[in-house]
Amino acid sequence: MKQNIMPAIRLTLFCAVFFSGIYTMAIWGVAQLTPNKGKGDVVEQDGKQHYINIAQGFTKPEYFWPRPSAVDYNAAGSGGSNKGPSNPQYLEMIQQRIDTFLLQNPAVNAEDIPSELVTASGSGLDPNISIQGAKVQVKRIAAARKIDELKLVKLIEENTEAPLLGALGTEKINVLKLNLALDKLK
Repeated sequence: MKQNIMPAIRLTLFCAVFFSGIYTMAIWGVAQLTPNKGKGDVVEQDGKQHYINIAQGFTKPEYFWPRPSAVDYNAAGSGGSNKGPSNPQYLEMIQQRIDTFLLQNPAVNAEDIPSELVTASGSGLDPNISIQGAKVQVKRIAAARKIDELKLVKLIEENTEAPLLGALGTEKINVLKLNLALDKLK
């Protein structure tokens, strides 16, 4: 038994030192090489700082809406609801989101609502929606802002991000960037 305990203690001490100190410092060092020193992508507008890589809770009719958040857009408590697709409470919550969306977007049919606009992401903080998720909101925003729908479609196209390396993932739109560009639109 003694011959098994000593290697286990040494391995435990090595892992504690390595993962608590060396590895942590290495990751911190790499983060210092990034433009914002590991503090995330920040954009400033009208004296306010916004983190681009964290979803924001836009709910006014004149803005594009993000994915719902299971953590109320609180980055300190990232996480999903952990309710499966057969859970009655989850299904009721999804139906409420669909009903709310349809109430605010009367020109849209329920089957045209992209799933990301009624389901939260695994982290609850996904800042992106699909092109379809943005386009389905155009009529509501155009009416609320009294601007031409074609201007909004053009804005969506200008803010569409291509897949990583041209092949990994799908096209997407960062809702915060899109709404900040929307505020600049005349």
